Amino acid sequence: MTFTRTSAVVGACAALCVLATPAHATDDDFEFWLNPSFAYDLDDDTSVELETAQRFRSAGNGRVDTYFFRAWLAQDIADNVTLAGALERRINDGGSNETRVMQQLSTSHGVLRTRLRLEQRFVDNRGGRMGLRLRPRLGVSIPVAERLSFGTDAELFWTLRGTSPGGDTGITGLRTQVGFDYEISENLEIGLVYLRQQDFEDNGPDEVGHAPLIGVEFSF
Repeated sequence: MTFTRTSAVVGACAALCVLATPAHATDDDFEFWLNPSFAYDLDDDTSVELETAQRFRSAGNGRVDTYFFRAWLAQDIADNVTLAGALERRINDGGSNETRVMQQLSTSHGVLRTRLRLEQRFVDNRGGRMGLRLRPRLGVSIPVAERLSFGTDAELFWTLRGTSPGGDTGITGLRTQVGFDYEISENLEIGLVYLRQQDFEDNGPDEVGHAPLIGVEFSF
């Protein structure tokens, strides 16, 4: 890939992240996200992963601090296709906690990356009602040095069934990310990303969080 083509891909994806954000009044706030994970290969095609997250938010809008613990089982079903499932427990500080079950299909096509995630959501104290949400994501990952890569993506949150009767459905949010991943060693990778999370609101300004995200991935 020539420098000109790489620049065009980066520019196109950056434009996607900007253009995908609707022009709407927003209530913006600062956040800080950590995302440590631990992965282990069971064989050449199968792996397990324990993923955790700590999301610290100021009290300016309705978003609360969040912590989750998520266990993944992933299977490579082709050279560029991975199928995975996960069980998650999410703690929302000052809000209702939640259990999620997830299925995910990830693909790679050169520098392009796609991910389609389906979530079944069970929020505490809501009578066991299941919410259903689809999360399609499109992005690019481009090597820029021997151990360094640049990445950016945009992800929609499409609520098919609310976690409570009368809850919002349809496109309810957009997450965009841009940043770098660096492979420190064969077993350790760190990522530094700027993340923008926009929750769409019908009767007021959209809630927007701006967060540096630090990801640390250990593999064994």
